[in-house]
Amino acid sequence: MRFLAAFALVCLPAAAEVHTLTLRQAAARAMAQSPGVLLARIDEQAAAQQVHVARDAFIPKVFAGSGLAYSYGFPMSIEGSAPSVFQARAVSSVYNRSRSYALAQTREAARGLAFLTQARSEDAVLRTIQLWLDAEHAARSAEAASGQVETAGKLEAVTRSRVEGGTELPIELRKAVLETAKARQRAQAFESQRDVLEATLATLLGYEPGDRARPLSGDRPLPGVPDSEEAARTQAWTQSKELRKLESDLLAKELSVRSARATRLPTLDLVAQYGLFAKFNNYEDYFNRFQRNNAQLGVSITVPLYLGPAASAQATIATLEASRLRTQIQAARNDIAVSVNEDFALLRRAQTALEVARLDLDVARESLNLLMKRHEMGEGTLAEVESARRLESEKWLAWLTAQHDIESARFALLYRTGSLLAAVR
Repeated sequence: MRFLAAFALVCLPAAAEVHTLTLRQAAARAMAQSPGVLLARIDEQAAAQQVHVARDAFIPKVFAGSGLAYSYGFPMSIEGSAPSVFQARAVSSVYNRSRSYALAQTREAARGLAFLTQARSEDAVLRTIQLWLDAEHAARSAEAASGQVETAGKLEAVTRSRVEGGTELPIELRKAVLETAKARQRAQAFESQRDVLEATLATLLGYEPGDRARPLSGDRPLPGVPDSEEAARTQAWTQSKELRKLESDLLAKELSVRSARATRLPTLDLVAQYGLFAKFNNYEDYFNRFQRNNAQLGVSITVPLYLGPAASAQATIATLEASRLRTQIQAARNDIAVSVNEDFALLRRAQTALEVARLDLDVARESLNLLMKRHEMGEGTLAEVESARRLESEKWLAWLTAQHDIESARFALLYRTGSLLAAVR
C-alpha cells in the first residue's frame, strides 16, 4: 500500500504554476530566457570561437619530442627529421594575405551574428509585449463580460416577472434568455482566450510546460514615438538590425573576394627547430664534423606559379553573392520604409478609434445616469435601466479594445524604429 501511494505521488504531474509579471518584467525575462534568444547567443559564441580558429595560423606553435633511434649505417630521417635524442620545432605564418582576409571575414561574420542576436532579442520582446497586452485585454474583457452576464440575468428576471404579470409578450422572455446566453458565451470565450494567451506567454518566457504567465497591470512604460514618418524612417534605417546584419554580410563577402584573389600572392612562414644529436647514430662516420646541439631559424617562402581555376571561380562566386546582398539591402530599406508608413497609419487609426470609443462610452454613461435618475423618480422602468447598463458595458469593452490597439500600435512602431528595448528597460 505504501509503495502504491509513493508511486502515485511520483507519477502525479506537478501542479501548474501561475507567474504574475508586469510588462517590464516579462520583457526582461524574454531577453534573458526566450529560447530564440538563447539559441542566437549560442551561435554568437560559436562564431567568436571561429575567430580564434582563424587566428590560429598566425600564432606560433611549438612542438617538442624525440626522434630517438639506433642507426645502422647512414643516419636516415625519421618523419623528415634527423635521429635525435630531443627535438623541438616552432612554426608560424608571418605573411599570408589570403588567410589575413579570411580572418577579417570571420571577425565580420561574428559581428554580424551579434546583430542577429540583438534582432532576436527585439523579436522576442515584441512578441512578449503583444502576448502580454493580448492576455491583459482578454482578462479585462472577461471581467467586463462577467458583468454583462449579471446584467443580462437581471434583465431576464425583470422580463420574466413582466411576462408572468401579463404586461409583456412571451417572445420578450425568449429574447432576454437569448441575450443572457450570448453574454455567457462571450464571457466563456474571453476566459478561454485568456487561458491560451497566458499559456503561450509562459512558453515564450521559458517556463515549464503547463505553467501560465499572468499579466500584472502596473509599472507600465508609456513610450513616446517619433514625431513624423520621415523621422521614423531615418531612425528605422539607422537602427535596423536586419540592415546592419546584411551590411555585415556584404562586407564579409567582399573580404571573401579579396581572400580568394590573394591566393596568388607569395606566403611567408617562420620556421625554427632544435635537435640534440647522439654519437650512436653514426654522424661521425658520415659527416666531417659532429655537433651535439643543433638549431635552425629561418623563413619558408612559397610563390604560387599555377593554382588552376578554383581561386578565380571562388572570387567570382563571392562577387555574385555580394551583388545579391546589395540588392537585398536596397529591398530591405524599401520594406522598412513601407512598414513604417503602415505602422504610422495604423497608429493614427488607433488614435481615432480610441477617441471615438471614449466619446461613445461617455454618451452611454450619461444615458445610463439619466435613466437611473428617472427610475429613482418613478418615471422609468428597470428594464430600460438594465438595457442601458448592458449598452454601457458593451461600449466599455469597445474602449478597452481601442486602448489595447493603440498600445500595440505604439510598441510595433517602436520595434520598427529600433527603440523597443530602450523603452521597456
